Amino acid sequence: MEGIGFLSKSELIIIVIGIITGTAARLITLCVDFRQVPTYPSALFNNVVQGFIAASLGAVAIPAVLAGDFAAVTFLTVAVQQFRDIRTAEMESLGNLEHTEYAKRGQAYIDGISKTFESRSYISLVTSFVSVLVMQLTGSGNILLLAAFGTVSGAVVMIALYRFTKGKMIGIICDIVPGKIEVKGSELYVDGIFVTNFLGTDLSRELMSSQGLAVVIKPRDEGSRMTLENAGQRQAVAFEAFRTLGVKQYNFVRRDIPSGKVILAFVPIERDMDKLIYVVSHTPILENSRKIKRIMKQ
Repeated sequence: MEGIGFLSKSELIIIVIGIITGTAARLITLCVDFRQVPTYPSALFNNVVQGFIAASLGAVAIPAVLAGDFAAVTFLTVAVQQFRDIRTAEMESLGNLEHTEYAKRGQAYIDGISKTFESRSYISLVTSFVSVLVMQLTGSGNILLLAAFGTVSGAVVMIALYRFTKGKMIGIICDIVPGKIEVKGSELYVDGIFVTNFLGTDLSRELMSSQGLAVVIKPRDEGSRMTLENAGQRQAVAFEAFRTLGVKQYNFVRRDIPSGKVILAFVPIERDMDKLIYVVSHTPILENSRKIKRIMKQ
């Protein structure tokens, strides 16, 4: 507690502004988390607390060095380990819930989600760190001016980091179009492409014919096809589609080998083709599938 006496009023304000900018960075990046984490209220609270802690560590680093308390900076290394532990806990949590979903996320998607959680903690930490550093370098005694410098620098860093870490989506490399469902006996076809022969009952044929939805995902080039044909990537697309609209009965994912197209066909709870196309096109491209070939250069 003695160390608090070394902090002036302006330094305390600088730290508070840094914490606010770092926490705000975490809050702004929550839009993807809402879609990917299992619960909304708990996930929101957890992310806010994680962002606050990460921002606090980044905000106090510079004042600690200026106060000669170099031991305090070692907490940054502890933070890195904590962020990794959070990633591991997130992987375990999502893995344990796999059997409760309409379709499994798959290990590749779970790995990507957990890495996203970890990276966003770093975004909070770096944003607050740079914000405090800029305010310290300005040396202004005007609190409003300090706040302006800290907020602007924090916003710039946050935007830069978010754009750097933000992945691409399926809609960038593929065309997603509605598929025409045809039932011939026990066989299901979408746009003339054979999907399955598991429709052996009158009920299954009736449900698929009258209530089924299907989309065709068309890769735009050979590199895109390599990404789409990754098993983990197809699993992630199916998970987002089935989870968003629900599955009343029957869900099929079929890869057409000659063309490279991927077919999704199912009987949804919410029958909304526009929403289905939207969610498929906004499914993230996973890191392990993107590494197959450098197709994402802009």
